[in-house]
Amino acid sequence: MKLIITVVQDKDSGKLLEALMTTGYRATKLASTGGFLREGNTTLLIGVESDRVEEVVGIIKKVCKSREQLVTPISPVGSPTDSYVPYPVEVLVGGATIFVLDVERHEKV
Repeated sequence: MKLIITVVQDKDSGKLLEALMTTGYRATKLASTGGFLREGNTTLLIGVESDRVEEVVGIIKKVCKSREQLVTPISPVGSPTDSYVPYPVEVLVGGATIFVLDVERHEKV
């Protein structure tokens, strides 16, 4: 058995959960916050048999696509904000970060 931990942007989480459920997979949804953009993310915990991992990863890759977004950087911590002029920067957002872990023991009670 494997545990797939995937971190996706909040905008993608609804579509991903729907795609997983329609194909028979269950997931536990956890709210999380990203570091760079400090925006909301969703972390999904998905338990699957070892031979189903690639199918689930394929679903994640199909639903969660990267895209470019304009963001205004936050002023650096400890710097005077009166001289800081933020300019919008184009960054790549979305997609998914996927971890696949071995599960030593699994019980459903």
